[in-house]
Amino acid sequence: MAPSMTHIRGTCRTFKAHILMTIVQLGYTILYFITEASFNRGLNPHVYTTYRHLVSALVMWPFAYFLERKLRPKLILTLFLELCVLSLLGSLTLNMYFASLKYTSPTFVTSMVNTIAAMTFIVAILLRFEHLDIKSPRGVAKAVGTLVSLVGATIMTLYKGPAMRNFWEALIHIHGNAIHESWLKGSILTVASCITWSMWYIMQAVTLKRYPAQLSLTAWMSLIGATQSASFTALVQHQPAAWKIGFNIKLWCILYSGVVCSGLFVYIQLWCTEQKGPVFVTMFNPISTIMVALLAYFVFGERLFLGSIIGGIIVIVGLYLVLWGKDTDQEKEMRAEASFEANGRGKEQSNNSSDSPATDGKRDNVKRYEEV
Repeated sequence: MAPSMTHIRGTCRTFKAHILMTIVQLGYTILYFITEASFNRGLNPHVYTTYRHLVSALVMWPFAYFLERKLRPKLILTLFLELCVLSLLGSLTLNMYFASLKYTSPTFVTSMVNTIAAMTFIVAILLRFEHLDIKSPRGVAKAVGTLVSLVGATIMTLYKGPAMRNFWEALIHIHGNAIHESWLKGSILTVASCITWSMWYIMQAVTLKRYPAQLSLTAWMSLIGATQSASFTALVQHQPAAWKIGFNIKLWCILYSGVVCSGLFVYIQLWCTEQKGPVFVTMFNPISTIMVALLAYFVFGERLFLGSIIGGIIVIVGLYLVLWGKDTDQEKEMRAEASFEANGRGKEQSNNSSDSPATDGKRDNVKRYEEV
């Protein structure tokens, strides 16, 4: 019994980041439908983003202050400006992303998000956050897997095909009076948000090297992001009534997205980014796409098209190719760390041996010779 428990714990420790990112995508899947229902009931996307950041900041700051008091580095001016740029990227991403959700649909938006992995992979290679050895099978797997995922996402986006038959009515009705005002406008906002989202992930990896306190970094991004989003919302939204939130689905949506998504999930993503890199985090986005399509079909009664099924299968194949290829990177890093520690111990032993009595005698003879 004990060996099996040890094996299970070892497996969970090995795949900890994989499990956490899968849970994150499941949480985002729920968010898409709650958010769309809130927008259909009058919640402004920019007001929503501002409140979401604010709730996250209020929740994360106490944990960051007490748990990372010794870990948190000194906040100098250049580092604070870097945090402002990082927060601006995150704030822009959410504002454009959720505005596009108002104009399109959750299935379309989550399909387009899959392009983030390919963009992040290319930028990460250029900035040397990722190593790509085309000569090795796993290096080829990472490159091919990224392309396959991109092809699958493209199929889900551009090809619908015949609709699958619904065998029962919707179990939950959340759409209300859904009006997608401009599909083209929503598509442009979605593409723009994917570009800034990719830049946000890459910059997280850069900032974490200078500011390795994930809780504090999450809190700072939420606080600064709330200020930036509030300033932008004040310019585009001139109706005070838009800021009023009653005790309804709008409030639950803001609390869930602020505490869970902008708070807990961003902290998990920062940890996974530090452990595995930004490409690893973005490669799990297709899981949310598949979950959204299945949930929309089985629970909310939306139509499921053949293109979504084919694209989803292709995306999963690409995802596992990339994850298989990245396992080698982790093994190399562990070997490098072990070799570094071994070399460090070897140097300490050599330094200790150099301080032996025989060595001290030789040093004394040299000193006497120099004095003569």
